[in-house]
Amino acid sequence: MKKRALLSIFGAALLLGAAPVVSGASLPGTPQTSSSTKSKKKKTTSSKSKRSAKTKGQTVPTSDRIREIQSALQKDGSYAGEPSGKWDATSVEAMKKYQDKNGLNPSGKIDAVTLNKLGLGSETAGKGAPVPATSSSVTPSDPPEKQ
Repeated sequence: MKKRALLSIFGAALLLGAAPVVSGASLPGTPQTSSSTKSKKKKTTSSKSKRSAKTKGQTVPTSDRIREIQSALQKDGSYAGEPSGKWDATSVEAMKKYQDKNGLNPSGKIDAVTLNKLGLGSETAGKGAPVPATSSSVTPSDPPEKQ
């Protein structure tokens, strides 16, 4: 019985020693200090995150761009109705129809290859990895003359 009581006291002492101190509370037997002598931590707010900025991926097309795509599909005969600027089920079906007619993967999604076929893409879209632009201020010229 004495062992059990001793273990209980020892366990309680361990728990008290390991318990986190709550703000404003103190352990039994420790002297209280007045609030005027306590040092207060100054809170600082930082508007900048310590995380590095994520690179932006592809963005959602604007309603004007969707209207432009719907107009191109309408000219082809794949899209019926007036362009609304909203990518809805009718737009997806029209895109699938156009892609199937033109030998493309009929996913119904707006992709670079389909936009090129519609005449709305760029010269390089869907043809490979982006190539960094070269500076126009530095142009290759004749090699410097030897003196």
